[in-house]
Amino acid sequence: MHYSETWDLETIFPGGIDSPALKTKLTTIKQQLHDTQTTLANWRADADTPDFDWFQQIVNDLQAIEAGLAQCEVFVVAIQSADASNTKAGTVLNQLYQLDNAHEQLMTQFKKHLVALSQTAFTTIIAQPELKPLAFNLTEMRKQGLALLDSDTEALINNLAVDGFQGWSDHYDTLVSQMQIKYTDQDGQTKLLSAGQAQNMLAAAMPNQQRADLMASWEHAWQQNAAPFADTLNHLAGFRLQNYQAHGTTNFLRKPLDLNRMSQATLDTMYDVVSRNKTMLIHYLQRKAALMGKDQLDWQDLEAPLTLGDATNTQTYDEAAEFVISNFQKFSPKMAKLAKYAFEHRWIEAENRPNKRPGGYMDNLPETKESRIFMTFTGSPNDTATLAHELGHAFHADVIKDLPFWRQDYAMNVAETASTFAELIVADANVKAATDTKTKLNLLDAKMQNPLAMFLDIHARYLFETRFYQARQQHIVTPDELSALMLAAQKEAYDNALTTYHPMFWASKLHFYISDVPFYNFPYTFGYLFSLGIYAQAKRDDHFEDRYIALLRDTANMSTEALAKKHLGVDLTKPDFWQAGVALIKRDIDEFMALSAPLL
Repeated sequence: MHYSETWDLETIFPGGIDSPALKTKLTTIKQQLHDTQTTLANWRADADTPDFDWFQQIVNDLQAIEAGLAQCEVFVVAIQSADASNTKAGTVLNQLYQLDNAHEQLMTQFKKHLVALSQTAFTTIIAQPELKPLAFNLTEMRKQGLALLDSDTEALINNLAVDGFQGWSDHYDTLVSQMQIKYTDQDGQTKLLSAGQAQNMLAAAMPNQQRADLMASWEHAWQQNAAPFADTLNHLAGFRLQNYQAHGTTNFLRKPLDLNRMSQATLDTMYDVVSRNKTMLIHYLQRKAALMGKDQLDWQDLEAPLTLGDATNTQTYDEAAEFVISNFQKFSPKMAKLAKYAFEHRWIEAENRPNKRPGGYMDNLPETKESRIFMTFTGSPNDTATLAHELGHAFHADVIKDLPFWRQDYAMNVAETASTFAELIVADANVKAATDTKTKLNLLDAKMQNPLAMFLDIHARYLFETRFYQARQQHIVTPDELSALMLAAQKEAYDNALTTYHPMFWASKLHFYISDVPFYNFPYTFGYLFSLGIYAQAKRDDHFEDRYIALLRDTANMSTEALAKKHLGVDLTKPDFWQAGVALIKRDIDEFMALSAPLL
């Protein structure tokens, strides 16, 4: 079957960025905000008893506004991602940020109302049949309300954030869209690449020297723009730190942990296990270097695919789609059905063309109960894995789409559960399908990209960001200091196993510049190891699909520790669970080492 490599956005809002339906929707949201503001201002708990019908209406209205905003933002960001030159998208996004801000101010008032309720009244409210599914979320919001400042101050902070916080994040996108990286191909032709094109090429197959030359150009391009990137990062962090301090804390990890509904003890245990199990990965990197004809790997080699033998290991988009669907079917027919539907209904933007943003993501459309996936497909095994990864996200969204909107607001760490699980299915299937040793080694290498990233790269990001925030609490951090911090973090995380590193990674990595998610790093490692544990159980359990869906449906209904205890029977503050995931990684490394030994 033939599948389109471009997505369908017309079914969301016809007409692109100038869509009349989008404009009408924005007008509707403005009216909803006004009406809900009036209702919220007039609500009195004592007049709403015993059934709290008025309160239930406020809850429904706030969720409806939030879902409408998400629907619009997914659409506009999709247009911007697929065409980085679309300047109108940024203007519309700014309008949405203003509406987001108004909604945030309503949520501030709502949380203050929750705090003002007596415990008896609050207990009565969350026991109402319509609100009982939201009991955890409302309790969480009441707790958040305790840390809020007065309404006027919160409104001022939110208003300033549009230009003083989100504005800096948008500024980063603008800077990246103007980046040009020089590249000379094998025919001696020099061309200018966008950041997205260069990033894709660095992960593609090419001669060692050619990749080294491109990496040098890549590092130089970011270095040339170091000053504006440093300004942007400093001001994002500065705003965030001032906001934290105003709300009573100087612990910059408190908010990220709260957002992920996990404890410091869980984070510490996870990273203790990561640190104690790096040696096997370092040995793997040494073996990969030998297979690539090098004494030691350089930074640009980390994502470079092994190309042993004559096999190219490439697939067409249609072949990759069928491969994903057929292998999902072995674990979960419902996953396979969702994936097939996504391909057939053009949920995926995968075409390899200029002017697209780098990276990949899945966004959920809460009103139409669909998803949209953005990536660039070049035919590599990693691209097929990315396709599976994002479809895993889409499956997660699909199995919870009937729940109240706030029950769909799962944290980032567990958000990576379904995606990484889906990716593991396809990566394992790729390896098993190999017909000769060299092809199997190439595919094992592709599969190893995840543990390398989660144990080493993500750890470097976490170390850098922790030390950057410590420094930023004291002073503006210069570009040279930022590069020094990044270089030290990479050397520590990789145990000095590389010849060269990427000191400008602090500028080239988008995740450091996303305004709404602080510490966009450790949740990936959590999600990966969490998924390994689930994957191990899936291969032993004939009734896995039902248990898996039950876990996904609870991801926004309890703390991370409670979720693991209820559905997996494990304690995340103990190393045993994490170590079990490490054992699966070691199995792959052992196989790689054994198969590759005769080739040295």
